[in-house]
Amino acid sequence: MFNSSNSSPDASYNRPQRRGKHKIFIGMAPGVGKTYKMLEEAHQLKQDGIDVVIGILETHGRKDTAQKAAGLEVIPRKTSIRQNITLEEMDTEAILVRSPQLVLVDELAHTNIPGSPREKRYQDVEVILNAGVDVYSTVNIQHLESLNDVVARITSVVVRERIPDRLLEEADAVVVIDVTPETLEERLREGKIYGANKIEQSLENFFQRRNLIALRELALREVADTVEEEANTSVVAGQTCNIHERVLVCISTYPNSVQLLRRGARIANYMNARLYAVFVADTERFLTKEESLHIDTCEKLCREFGGEFLHVKSQTVAQTIAQVAADYHITQIVIGESQQPRWKRFFKRPFTQRLMELIRQQNIDLHIIATKN
Repeated sequence: MFNSSNSSPDASYNRPQRRGKHKIFIGMAPGVGKTYKMLEEAHQLKQDGIDVVIGILETHGRKDTAQKAAGLEVIPRKTSIRQNITLEEMDTEAILVRSPQLVLVDELAHTNIPGSPREKRYQDVEVILNAGVDVYSTVNIQHLESLNDVVARITSVVVRERIPDRLLEEADAVVVIDVTPETLEERLREGKIYGANKIEQSLENFFQRRNLIALRELALREVADTVEEEANTSVVAGQTCNIHERVLVCISTYPNSVQLLRRGARIANYMNARLYAVFVADTERFLTKEESLHIDTCEKLCREFGGEFLHVKSQTVAQTIAQVAADYHITQIVIGESQQPRWKRFFKRPFTQRLMELIRQQNIDLHIIATKN
């Protein structure tokens, strides 16, 4: 292990060892107890003989949090002066020189001051992890990049500081710190989150009950998705562990696809499920201009419903749909009734039957929707 007397920041970047492990504590809003829980675990690890330091801690004046940090070594912050104002940031290079086993990093989505070696704090964390140091960090669900638009619709607040979704996907552990909206409101009123001058303003804006309920659901669902993805990478081949419903609508060049997509969106809404739509394009056939516009319309409509549109090229439609269903852990497939003339269906095994056989082992429900031509 390196120490400050005989190593330099540059040396610690290149030491040949494992990448550090990353544990993220995530919550629905400020004040749920992410930092407190992180400090609590750090004290236990210190008692177990682990070399733990605080890389950066943002207490926001919360006494309980500051008291919980007592007894843990703190790496001094790096200071700089801009326009006669002293600014402070986490000193990543000092952490690398100190080379602890575990470093605590609060507020993962923080943007560093201009002129810093890296723009974002999560980038500093990646440097630390690459140096073989384990990291515990904290973040709120509203800072996740993919949820930015959703959070803005819920809270009417555009969150400027964001982290890539991959950080949660790559983390070795993600822990949701959950409290009820009522408990969080009580903490806010008691002055445990913000000062007295900000309490009423917070209750009327970001901390409205409906906002907290929605943000809590987002946080719980995001962690459940992470757990599901981890489970699906380790289960026996051909089996999946689906926590959430996922609806896949099969789009074609027939005009009834728009009706089909609307029906699929309603099913997804009822089930609180993710929505996907797939169009399998024949590699040996070019779409007409009218057909291309129709597919574009379906894609736009899918995105308006909050879904993901998949455009795949293949000559084997049923097999491709089945493969997409497996890749995306689909639980419900929505297709339209056959538009082929009866004489063609007489000579060829029905598409529905072929698809049923292919998805039989995947525990997927198939919805065949009657639509108007």
